[in-house]
Amino acid sequence: MSEKRLSHVDEHGAARMVDVGGKAVTHRRAVAGAVIHMRPETLAMIYEGCAPKGDVLAVARVAGITAAKKTSDLIPLCHSLALTHVSVDFELLGDGVRIQAAVETDGATGVEMEALTAASIAALTLYDMCKAVDRGMIVDGLGLLLKEGGKSGRWVSGEDS
Repeated sequence: MSEKRLSHVDEHGAARMVDVGGKAVTHRRAVAGAVIHMRPETLAMIYEGCAPKGDVLAVARVAGITAAKKTSDLIPLCHSLALTHVSVDFELLGDGVRIQAAVETDGATGVEMEALTAASIAALTLYDMCKAVDRGMIVDGLGLLLKEGGKSGRWVSGEDS
C-alpha cells in the first residue's frame, strides 16, 4: 500500500494551502449530511410551523447556503470557490431532522468542505431556532455522502474500505 501524505502539510510539517493551479477544471459536486435529534414535541412544532422564532427550516436552509459560500472564510486553508449551485434539503424523521446539502462548481478543487459546512451550519441553525424549547437536541452523523469530479472521480460513502 502506498503511503499517503496530508495535502495541507508540507515536507517540513508546516500548514500550507494546496496549489491547485495545475489541476484540470472539471465539474465537481459534493453531498454531505447530518441529523439533529430532538424531542417529539420539538419536531411537531417544526412540522406545524409554530416555532417561536418562525419558519426554522427556511432559516436553516438560508444559513446552510450562506455557509457554503463562506467556507473559505471559516476554514483557513480552503480555497475561495465560485459555486454554481447549493441546495439544503430536510427530511423529518421520527426523532429529528435529516439535513442534506449539495454543492457544485466548475473548478480545480472539490467542494466537499462547502457541503460539510452547509450541512453543519444548517443543523446548528435548527438548534439555535429551537433551543428555547429543547436544549437537549443532538447533532449527529455529519459526514460526506458523495463527491464527484476531479482526478479521483466519483466516491460514495460506504462503497470504500
